[in-house]
Amino acid sequence: MITETQLQSMRLAENATSSDPYILKKLIEEHNTTSMRQGVDYYNNDNAIRNRKIFAYDADGRKFEDDEAINNRIPHNWHKLLVDQKVSYLLGKPIVLTAEPERLSEEVNGFLDEDFDDVLQEIGKGSSNKGTEYLHPFINSQGKFDYIVVSALQGIPIYDTDYEQEMVAFIRYYPYWVNGKETIRAEWWTADDVTYYIKQPSGMYVLDDSVDNPANHFSVGEEGKGWGKVPFIEFRNNEEKYSDLRFYKEIVDAYDLIIANRANTIEDIQKAFYVLKGYDGTSLSEFNANLRRYRAAKVSGDGGIDIEQGDVPVEAEDSTLDRMEENIFLFGQGVNIKTDKFGQSPSGVALKFLFHLLDLKANIMARKFAKAIKEFVWFLIEYLRITDKFSAPQDALDSVRVTFNKAMPVNELEMVQMAQMSKGLISDETIVSNHVWVEDANYEKEQMEQEQEGRVDLDGPVIDDEPTE
Repeated sequence: MITETQLQSMRLAENATSSDPYILKKLIEEHNTTSMRQGVDYYNNDNAIRNRKIFAYDADGRKFEDDEAINNRIPHNWHKLLVDQKVSYLLGKPIVLTAEPERLSEEVNGFLDEDFDDVLQEIGKGSSNKGTEYLHPFINSQGKFDYIVVSALQGIPIYDTDYEQEMVAFIRYYPYWVNGKETIRAEWWTADDVTYYIKQPSGMYVLDDSVDNPANHFSVGEEGKGWGKVPFIEFRNNEEKYSDLRFYKEIVDAYDLIIANRANTIEDIQKAFYVLKGYDGTSLSEFNANLRRYRAAKVSGDGGIDIEQGDVPVEAEDSTLDRMEENIFLFGQGVNIKTDKFGQSPSGVALKFLFHLLDLKANIMARKFAKAIKEFVWFLIEYLRITDKFSAPQDALDSVRVTFNKAMPVNELEMVQMAQMSKGLISDETIVSNHVWVEDANYEKEQMEQEQEGRVDLDGPVIDDEPTE
């Protein structure tokens, strides 16, 4: 993370007004994405065990890679399981956005449709793997509001202070082809405009002369405009911006290693090894050759050949693996579906206990995502104002509420009974939003209004209640 103060210090250190290309080069080179890429790799089942090498020592004690040794590489995709579990739990169902006035709520929900719900799951996965992810709102060439996900691997935010209250700039960089050769294109976004750079073979960045620099964020008619804010919203996985993998990676690596070693051992013990006593030959290679050719070997005196085979310490390893599996779910804050503690039809209390750790982890993400979604809605409200579609009150953003419909298994009978008992104690809107059969609270609200007006026949089509002549 870079702050505006650090950025100004870097500019002063360069002692030149044209120092931004130098600073850009330095920031991109120092952008450490190692842990981010690790999270993505483990999600794709590219665990460290895939790169495992087995070494041996020659007669002079020199270490070398033994290419002929049995080397099973068996990754276990615990990370994907835990990430998908969390993302599906928190974002598997559409979020509910409410705002005042009601017209604003209708406008906002009209834009944030199924596509946005799908994008939100993509952001949740990326943030869980990398610690953070970015959403970029923009007005496209047709003059419509749009958005794309920007990977944290390609983004460097610059904040006002260490407390990261406001983003003052954002650097996005990505592979780019110029004259058939791959290079890097960088974008330096501020609250008012964006400047484009191209990386040269020398490693320096120069202005991209294929576009006007600096460029406006968007155009309304013939007039170029800026948002007044940096149009990138950060969706953090947690306050520290840590990947979920950070908390259990070493346990997963140890689990993979034990399983791989066991597979190696099982293959090895299928081959007997020999203990030689008084062997007349001169080398082990000669012994192996005689054994293959003649099925015999010559010994002298009281010599002999004993055949030995190894044993796999199955019970000890199984006990260790069971403990590791428990710890992966414990420190990964997930739900171990193999548990048999709650029987076939657990109560609501038992289910909440089972999902307690997952709920804690999801709540941390939910707080960060709710804040980010409200920041995104600010751009949508601004778009409605700019295009004269709807002018919301100045404090409209304060009324925006984000509700996550968590996908926790429930005892439906208990939940329906609780909803009935809550009638008159809380609002009908709250009851509907939390009802186990409701996926889209806004749609359900519309259906209820139509029923109350007598325009919906539950057994058939819409009823025309206009009087006939």
